[in-house]
Amino acid sequence: MHHVGIGYDVHRLVEGRKLMLGGVHVPHGKGLEGHSDADVVIHAICDAVLGALGENDIGHFFPNTEPRWQGAPSTTFLLEIARQVSLREAQIVNIDATIIAQQPKLAPHIPAMKENVALALGISLEQVGIKATTNEHLGFVGREEGIGAIAVASVELPN
Repeated sequence: MHHVGIGYDVHRLVEGRKLMLGGVHVPHGKGLEGHSDADVVIHAICDAVLGALGENDIGHFFPNTEPRWQGAPSTTFLLEIARQVSLREAQIVNIDATIIAQQPKLAPHIPAMKENVALALGISLEQVGIKATTNEHLGFVGREEGIGAIAVASVELPN
């Protein structure tokens, strides 16, 4: 059976943190605030795959009250998501994610993001789409107060 899930995440931009997106350190004056590395791209992808599996969200698997996830790289979360897919004898068909950020420019970093996601999930680069857009200076993203991401995952589950 073919299942689809959607994921969304957003974090505030703050001083004193590295900006991690898609498992890539993106040079910028601010980073995302959060318990882990606050990688909105990976968090949205995790929720999308979990949704396709009919599971709870990322917070169920990696609660922000758990000290061991403090500062954790979100690629660790993707590895667990891949394990959940495998436990169900499922296959990820594809992932598509969009990053919503006014700054910095992300196009040069997207190939590395795709590689990180594909490697962690055990799928091919062709199965991962990552894009970036701005918010045309509107809202909290447009004011450069935060960055968001939305993702869709298609998963084939056994009957």
